[in-house]
Amino acid sequence: MTDRPRLPYELGNLLRQRRESLGLSKTAAAGRAGRVREVIYRLESGQEASVSSLFDVLRALNLVMHIEPAGLPTMEEVAAAFYREDDDAP
Repeated sequence: MTDRPRLPYELGNLLRQRRESLGLSKTAAAGRAGRVREVIYRLESGQEASVSSLFDVLRALNLVMHIEPAGLPTMEEVAAAFYREDDDAP
């Protein structure tokens, strides 16, 4: 796991880890962000959410986003993400 996420699930994992380290439930984090619990669930699972929701959650978790050139994810990273999604299918 990297502290410089390049894929949605990596960002989700970082958000979940930060929320848990603060001792916040998804409901409590959502309340701090002024959002519904579903937003926390979606972001932490790497699903789509609005940019404004992401920034509200970052603020609620006392985080900031840093943007830098990073290139594209490797083929291994993309394959792993698709493999993980297939595992979640019913």
